[in-house]
Amino acid sequence: MSQSQGKQQGLLKQPKAVWAVAFACVISFMGIGLVDPILPAISDSLGASPAQVSLLFTSYLVVTAIAMLGVGWVSSRIGSKWALIVGLALIVVFAALAGAAGSVDGIIAFRGGWGLGNALFIATSLAVIVASAQGGFSGAIILYEAALGLGIAAGPLIGGLLGHISWRGPFFGVAVLMGIALVATLLFIPKTPKPAEKISLGAPLAALKHRGLLTMGIMALLYNWGFFTMLGYAPYPMKLDALQLGFVFTGWGLLVAAFAVFFAPRLQRRFGTAAVLYANLAGLGIVMTAIAIGVDSPPVVIAAVIISGAFIGINNTLTTQAVMLVSPVERSVASSAYGFLRFFGGGLAPFVAGIVAQHFGQGWAFGLGAIAFFIAIPVLASGHKLLVRAESAEEAEEEPELPGASLTVLDEVELGAKPIIAAIDDTELADQVVDRAVALAREHRASVEIVHVTETEVVADQTLDPESARHSRAVVDAQLDRVRGSDVVARGVLLTSVGDHAATGAVIARRAAELHAGMVVLGRSKNGPVARLFDADLVGEIERAEDCRVILVA
Repeated sequence: MSQSQGKQQGLLKQPKAVWAVAFACVISFMGIGLVDPILPAISDSLGASPAQVSLLFTSYLVVTAIAMLGVGWVSSRIGSKWALIVGLALIVVFAALAGAAGSVDGIIAFRGGWGLGNALFIATSLAVIVASAQGGFSGAIILYEAALGLGIAAGPLIGGLLGHISWRGPFFGVAVLMGIALVATLLFIPKTPKPAEKISLGAPLAALKHRGLLTMGIMALLYNWGFFTMLGYAPYPMKLDALQLGFVFTGWGLLVAAFAVFFAPRLQRRFGTAAVLYANLAGLGIVMTAIAIGVDSPPVVIAAVIISGAFIGINNTLTTQAVMLVSPVERSVASSAYGFLRFFGGGLAPFVAGIVAQHFGQGWAFGLGAIAFFIAIPVLASGHKLLVRAESAEEAEEEPELPGASLTVLDEVELGAKPIIAAIDDTELADQVVDRAVALAREHRASVEIVHVTETEVVADQTLDPESARHSRAVVDAQLDRVRGSDVVARGVLLTSVGDHAATGAVIARRAAELHAGMVVLGRSKNGPVARLFDADLVGEIERAEDCRVILVA
């Protein structure tokens, strides 16, 4: 529970640095669907075939893929702030150059430079916004999720509105808006310390030697193959103008954002990561098959594309979560290795689909995308045991128990009540939570287990480790030192979670069930009603533990 409760602070009362990065995140996420409404217009205006225009995706994504291998190396040496600034500057320059290009080859080349900037930006933006935000970790995640939802939903609409005027409009629009974000970032974001440990350039490729990470990465490559086949070619058979395409992909984007942020974590907790991914990949394969069969019917293509947004939102979140679960290496290294494979698959797909479409027709291009989705299922199945084992390990203790701080005048065998869990974060509320738990333990002749959960937050296809294992241990050690010598038996335990904030609650609930705990004491969020709504998911998960009472400390 990394900084999930902080000082009294309204969610919207953030430093200017946070709003600068959040604004840049909105514009960056717009780029996912910004280009789709103008693909037919670029083809008509520049006399280029759909296969040539599809290379806008290929150059962008292949360069992003290759750059993902080096972003950890760069950011660990110059710091996240300057990596973010360099990324923003590259996006501004190459987006403007793409808008000014006089040929499709020029746009393709400049989109590659844009992809380099995008790799640096997406690798550091979440970390910077969390480091700059007030109100704690959960408040920062809420702002990032809001930026994600707004960007994905608004991107196609903005692309359609500007593209209705000229196909150059979306490119110049991104350049201007990212330019504003760049200036704000330079002015408002404070200096950030360089990471203590530097990441080697070859670490991401070396990480792919691990079977679990490689298996999930190949599955992600196949998924992105199908995904970007659809994004690159679906606008053509719809036979709509730029504005109409903008509305279609806005509907698609709304479903992507909603299912990535809200529904994917709930489905995962209900059915498990593997089960949801199997069903989801099958659903995407069926939707893509419908497009392939109904390619000559615009209503069929439109409906299928919009519906696919729900499946894509779920897959973006849970595929990333699966990678983090099975990866035996540092999260940032795993993210770079995974990003390399998934973006590489996404980049090659439009190129290959263009060749297939030219020789065999558009239906066959979508059919190839459907095959990629279906093949991803047995690939995932080949790593099923690894994923289930990793998910089970995540649910249990992954860190060893810390030694008890106070072996007391009461013998543990004589204790008359179920143990009490004090679930703490690393804010000043931790003292109050532990004090309340100790007082209850003294009253009921119970023992106390001080639990701290180290979270790996998954937001859509981005991950963040807000604290190190060393810091987590220090948080628990500090509380154990405070109760040392009291008349209450106490020990400390470190747990881990991968997912959203509610996943932390699920981990605490499982621990409570294992101990047959009678109470869980934790802090109440002070970050306003929106943050408390998200924390309610955490509390709701803890309350699933049978015969366990939840006590909130304000």
